[in-house]
Amino acid sequence: MRRKRGPALPEEGRVEGLNHDGEGVIRAGKTAFVGGALPGEQVRFVRRRSHGSHDEAELLEVLAASPERVTPRCVHFGTCGGCALQHLDAAAQLAHKEKQLRESLERIGKVAPRDWLPALTGPEWAYRRRARLGARFVFAKERSLVGFRERFSSHVAAIERCEVLAEPVGSLIGPLSELLTSLAIRERVPQVEVAIGDPLNADKHVVLVFRVLDEPGADDLARFAAFEAAHPVRVYLQPKGLDSVRPMSGPPPVLEYAIPDFDVRLEFLPNDFVQVNGALNRALVGRVIELLELDGRSRVLDLYCGLGNFTLPLARRAGEVVGVEGEAGLVARARANATRNGIANAEFHVGNLMAPEAQSASWTAGPYSHVLLDPPRAGAREMLGVVARLRPRRLAYVSCHPGSLARDLGELVHEHGFELLAAGVADMFPHTAHVESLAILAPRGKGSRALSPKGHG
Repeated sequence: MRRKRGPALPEEGRVEGLNHDGEGVIRAGKTAFVGGALPGEQVRFVRRRSHGSHDEAELLEVLAASPERVTPRCVHFGTCGGCALQHLDAAAQLAHKEKQLRESLERIGKVAPRDWLPALTGPEWAYRRRARLGARFVFAKERSLVGFRERFSSHVAAIERCEVLAEPVGSLIGPLSELLTSLAIRERVPQVEVAIGDPLNADKHVVLVFRVLDEPGADDLARFAAFEAAHPVRVYLQPKGLDSVRPMSGPPPVLEYAIPDFDVRLEFLPNDFVQVNGALNRALVGRVIELLELDGRSRVLDLYCGLGNFTLPLARRAGEVVGVEGEAGLVARARANATRNGIANAEFHVGNLMAPEAQSASWTAGPYSHVLLDPPRAGAREMLGVVARLRPRRLAYVSCHPGSLARDLGELVHEHGFELLAAGVADMFPHTAHVESLAILAPRGKGSRALSPKGHG
């Protein structure tokens, strides 16, 4: 007969480092990952979940604190899973992300850059202009909760405000909870999507998209309307798929953001992908274009171009830019953004960059002097052969995942004859473990001159 395991007992241990999720690593018996614990600390913890190679553990007490430990600004830190590193000094957070990139390049790609770029940094609080918030009515609490998931469960954390969400949404968590609690369909609203544009015009530039599994009745529509009237937001409803997203009333507002150094404004829809941190995005675009070293004769291929976030600023410095994106709707909006900005030297193509046929598409013929890769988390493996065949003078790779970046850089260096000139991080998500990175490459022998980028953004 199998014995039932009793409750886990508290243990003590010394934290050796941080894992890729920002959790403290303790190797006392079976490895334990302890959220909220920092390197060098002696802590008391209890194991909560078992996995093959490690256990997830809860921090009970810090017995000897790290000098880099700070008091988290958010009172919900430790319960809410939206942030992982608020208890770590900002400079130490950055050092951890740089170490993570360095170790990924060495371990996975077996590569190292000739130069390390200074980290791009910006606002640490109220920076997040895009987010997907969970919503759930909890009978035991007799209220709807709105926010990110709890650290140790799939439940929505009970929070009243968020310190990293851009205003006014960071201060609207409590009112959103009250709104959803008041609805007749309160159990049928699982998600609220946040989209915030720059305040470039007088219209409301904050959109909240409520996923509604049942159509709201007249009383609920009146409550949504009252919320919209009381706060500087526009309410959208999403009863089905993404094509069903619509403003609850009136014409849709114009959501846009600016990249002033290149005299570009980009319009987007509430469900479009845009970089969450506007200040860091502007700095990253500027650094990429600086390091590509363009002139009026440059012809650039921008793969995974989205709305034209890099394409249109590139067009201000290059002779011609070709952007390729897999989603037809984003390509249509990229073309419209080019027209709106008076940019005639950028063209856009719809292309599934994950499919083998993309490697023989018409836009791969070139020639191109420069290439930019800005893929999703999975990386750009399917396009590396195309890039190698083009032999651009400079190649920039922007990545949201150090592992896939390291894998792809390893292939470009070891199999396709590129040299890794420089790499560095951009702190797109302060207080989280997310690492945004940039790498610059050139065909071996063509990029010998030292790079000298500007300092922090």
